[in-house]
Amino acid sequence: MGPKFIRTEVQKGAYRWDPPIKSPDDLERLHFPQPSHNEEATRRTLELAYEIFDGILEVRIRGVFWWSIGLIGEWAMLRGLEQMMIDMCENPEFTHRGMRFLMEGRMHWLKRIEEMGLLSLNNENDYVGSGGFGFTDELPAEDFDGKRVRLKDLWGFSEGQEAVGLSPRMFDEFVLQYQEPILQQFGLNCYGCCEPLHDKFDIVLKRVPRLRRISISPWCDRRIAAETLQDKYIYSWKPHPGDVSAGSFDPDRIRRYIRETLEIARGCVVEMILKDTHTCCYEPERFDMWTKIAQEEAERFA
Repeated sequence: MGPKFIRTEVQKGAYRWDPPIKSPDDLERLHFPQPSHNEEATRRTLELAYEIFDGILEVRIRGVFWWSIGLIGEWAMLRGLEQMMIDMCENPEFTHRGMRFLMEGRMHWLKRIEEMGLLSLNNENDYVGSGGFGFTDELPAEDFDGKRVRLKDLWGFSEGQEAVGLSPRMFDEFVLQYQEPILQQFGLNCYGCCEPLHDKFDIVLKRVPRLRRISISPWCDRRIAAETLQDKYIYSWKPHPGDVSAGSFDPDRIRRYIRETLEIARGCVVEMILKDTHTCCYEPERFDMWTKIAQEEAERFA
């Protein structure tokens, strides 16, 4: 079950969706996701990888899932973003029923892939959260047997981008309380993506267990983030991608922007992640220039 997209005739234009959940009765049509594993396809792919890379690179089987267990995005697709917001005021119990079902379904799915032995460690050169490396000596758990990976041996990740318009109290009630039980299963956690979290830091820090990395999006108040996180969490800063993707490219502005942020976040554990650059206006050298500037400014503050 998924939404039907109603698109405009304009190329790459806007669209709206016809959500499949139109009434509380429709919740009965939902079912938990059931993971499956094609062992024969895995075997063939492994053999091909050995044939191509053996003696050059280490070949390993890895089960990978990296995106969010945010739940609220799934509910928005099932109910409709605007209607979801209205429901929280007019029919809150309906929203709670939907979010509770999604939480239980995601928990079921995670436990099944754990039981099936399909998880792999993500504490090395792995993309974790909404950007960042997984390197840590806190994972896997101390009782890891070196063979079967469990959820508690992994980085977890959640976010609430579709809930950006909610007050902190409503965010806690309708989103975070359903994410918390899932995040409890993981050894360490990341939180946040493009949503500004500066008005929700208190509840995120309180609710999310073993939190290590927090996303500081282009719309987040950088000063509040620095004052709140200090050196206790990774200040995972996502600079505005418009500096690379806009029609004009201004190296001086980029340098001022990065220098200002590093000054604001002095004393924090900062990582810079340039992402969501959907175009570079046919000038790929912009990425090299941006990276060079970022490296130079980071060295100034080292």
